[in-house]
Amino acid sequence: MNLKQLSELLGLSQTTVSRALNGYPEVNEATRERVLQAVKETGYRPNKAAQRLATGKAGSIGLVMPTAPGHQSDVHFGEFLAGLGEEAVRHDFHFVIMPADPDDEVAALRRLAISGNVDALFVAYMRGHDPRLAMLKSLSMPYVVHGRSFGSEPDYPYLDIDNEGAFYDATRLLLQLGHTRFALMNGPMHLDFAIRRKNGVISALAERGLALDEGCMSHALMTDEQGLLAMEQFLRLPERPTAILCSSTVLALGAIRAVNQAGLRLGEDISLIAHDDVLPLLKPESFSVPLTTTRSSLRAAGVRIAQRLIGTVKQAGPFPDQELWKTELIVRASTGPVPQA
Repeated sequence: MNLKQLSELLGLSQTTVSRALNGYPEVNEATRERVLQAVKETGYRPNKAAQRLATGKAGSIGLVMPTAPGHQSDVHFGEFLAGLGEEAVRHDFHFVIMPADPDDEVAALRRLAISGNVDALFVAYMRGHDPRLAMLKSLSMPYVVHGRSFGSEPDYPYLDIDNEGAFYDATRLLLQLGHTRFALMNGPMHLDFAIRRKNGVISALAERGLALDEGCMSHALMTDEQGLLAMEQFLRLPERPTAILCSSTVLALGAIRAVNQAGLRLGEDISLIAHDDVLPLLKPESFSVPLTTTRSSLRAAGVRIAQRLIGTVKQAGPFPDQELWKTELIVRASTGPVPQA
């Protein structure tokens, strides 16, 4: 079925049907619902090329995917994309993914923006003083940043979680349990979330006159292997930490393996709090000792960013320019009082 046949079936003009499908606000809700119901019943699919000619819109969201030999993929980003895709499907929007060398992301974003193949852009893995922001601000195209850029003027549209507040609260909980020797397993040190989580830990410790020793910090890709290596390093210290903060449940998976191999008991000899991105294959309550976590869904963040981008393209706003989500601190069995000497 084509647009003309669908229009004749509904007794509406092709323009009205097209506008209803593309979310134009001048089409009333009853007409829009009638058109959408007919689309569902007939299996009509818009011709993307014709739709672009008629509306000037590509019906696509663009992203640059850094990739190079030795550049590892990330399970966390996959979960975020699942949320973005979930919302895009609802609106028949596509992804346009441009692979690029990690050192060429700024130029790749510009090439994608001027290609005519996308209506909006989003960027992730934000860094301190991120060089992509200046380029994005120079474009006349909607964009949303997932995260923030530490040290940059916060004058751009973003969605982020309160990473500093999350790890401040987690550290406070461990302090209340009597712990004084802390270690942090973090993501790569140049990434914004890692900077803010570290600052949250340092801030909470400073209130008690404590400091986070450089030898009690690791910054690496958030994999279970890196979690294992970092924990093994911490356990070799003359005064091993009794309280561990992990930036991911994936890191925690490896860390707990090291704890078990050392014959220590999680929640008794060592307390651990991890950040839970709500990864479906790694539920904190399903660990052998259920994990205390700071919790915020990456998939929900992907859905929300897609809502904002697609809504802006369809002029269905207004939307808030900046959103900062609070995390939830969920106490389980991996945290306990400081062990007695």
